[in-house]
Amino acid sequence: MAFTQLDPPIPLEVIDKGKGLAIGMIDYGPEHNLIWVTAIDDTGEIWCAPNPKVRMQQNWTLGRPRPLNGPSPAYAGDHLCAGSNDVQKVIQN
Repeated sequence: MAFTQLDPPIPLEVIDKGKGLAIGMIDYGPEHNLIWVTAIDDTGEIWCAPNPKVRMQQNWTLGRPRPLNGPSPAYAGDHLCAGSNDVQKVIQN
């Protein structure tokens, strides 16, 4: 497991939680999603969000549009990781 403190923090949007600043990232290894430690702007809550639930915020200067309003189609739930057999089944179907 590796924890990386982000300096500077990265502005992200956590699906179903809102916009915030990612202050850290946890990497449990190749069989797991990255976990983004994010401070939510509106509530001040700190959430550890799995990679499929995280989007970059819109950046007009860089030409980045608004993030999508939902998880990627291959993502089937919070308990699944990238290497999970359940995710592989979802991707195949």
